[in-house]
Amino acid sequence: MPNKELMTINQASKILGISIDTLRRWDKSGKLPAIRPKGFGYRYYSGDLLAELMPKLDIYKLTLRWASDKTADEPLADFYCSNSSIFQARLARFESELIKSDVLKNNISLLTSIAGEIGNNAYDHNLGNWPDVPGVFFIYNINKRRVAIADRGQGIFTTLKKVRPNLKNDQDALKMAFTEIISGRAPENRGNGLKFVRKIVTGNKYDFLFKSDRAELKIIKNSGALNISQAKIKIQGCLALIEF
Repeated sequence: MPNKELMTINQASKILGISIDTLRRWDKSGKLPAIRPKGFGYRYYSGDLLAELMPKLDIYKLTLRWASDKTADEPLADFYCSNSSIFQARLARFESELIKSDVLKNNISLLTSIAGEIGNNAYDHNLGNWPDVPGVFFIYNINKRRVAIADRGQGIFTTLKKVRPNLKNDQDALKMAFTEIISGRAPENRGNGLKFVRKIVTGNKYDFLFKSDRAELKIIKNSGALNISQAKIKIQGCLALIEF
């Protein structure tokens, strides 16, 4: 049998958000060589090999693919945080790499704090209730000034409807989460935390996208206005993209 640490071409396709046919072409051309264990004709891929390719790929598409698939596998260990302790460690590494890169000279702690708020919400509001894959997908490309975070949890609407049963849809829930003060009691903290996120995003003029279930919210740099609409692609939980 092949090494358990190797992934099939189907698993690699899901993780990278690239078609199987493309992976076959890349194997033939040598761009991303596959591994064929002795006695097996199938293509396999190592996590290390895929991780080397990650900085060249569109992190938003990767995150969206993972969050929107009807079923999903655990992502590569380099950007999968199965619990909050791992997430906090990765967040600290993100902050350290930002400081070393000198890409963002000011307000580094504010950027990492909103990333932390979004990630922590996923653990706080899905504890014991993850529909399939627990934890957070956390990936960034400092050179391209982008960070993406996603979970396959219950989503904003399900969370807030527990305390606001009159909520009608995902768009109303998203608007409430980013604009209304609800309370300091769990599980409403998600909404209050996202208002903090909005304040920091607007104050630092980041481009920001937040998706939950069938709704999405955009804050455009230099505007600060909230644009909420129905999403073309439904996701399983929440997804945030920050462009700094």
